[in-house]
Amino acid sequence: MAYFSKDYFDFFKELAANNNKEWFDTNRDRYQKSVKLPFDKFVGDLLNEIRKIDKKIEIEPKDAIFRINRDIRFSNDKTPYKTNRSAIISPKGRKDKSYPGLYIEISPEHCRIYGGVYMPDKTQLYNIRERIADNPKKLEKLISEKGFKDNFGELRGEKNKVIPKEFKDAADQCDMIYNKQFYWFKEVSPKEALKDDFLKVTVDSYKANKPLMNYFEEAIQ
Repeated sequence: MAYFSKDYFDFFKELAANNNKEWFDTNRDRYQKSVKLPFDKFVGDLLNEIRKIDKKIEIEPKDAIFRINRDIRFSNDKTPYKTNRSAIISPKGRKDKSYPGLYIEISPEHCRIYGGVYMPDKTQLYNIRERIADNPKKLEKLISEKGFKDNFGELRGEKNKVIPKEFKDAADQCDMIYNKQFYWFKEVSPKEALKDDFLKVTVDSYKANKPLMNYFEEAIQ
């Protein structure tokens, strides 16, 4: 089934040009009908499908979906609303962005499905590097798997110029040990989100992402 309509994207295009409370309040019923309810339904069905292949996922849609309101307390950009809807599928949901999970964002500009560990803390990063150092070829093998390559292409992330000396030898075998982020993403046209098979596309991406996500989940625990 198709979850989203053309008005999902039209709403955000118009919001981008009228990003203020007055416009949003005027269009609140439209937001509920064309944006919020379809996205909530999509994430709910996505969670139900993912639970069939990953028993660790026990969260509800409210635990996964990010608010449309922006946090403007420390931002120079004071526009109050995001121009997309997004959610993170992981055992801890949106409350812990450091935990490995699948993040999906749907906007008029792009539809992206991310995986990985984007914000590991100092201890988590050290543990990941220990895991890589124990068997540098393991990570290389996982990112070379056909399912991962076809869906996500490559592992990404900013790198540190300096790493603890105990990891230098392992870095000669796997330079990803320099990473301070470990993530990957798949981008599809927003038009794909209007199709009947978009839920299946997202579930298939989760399946392709799962072996590598398990690797990082085991590393940080």
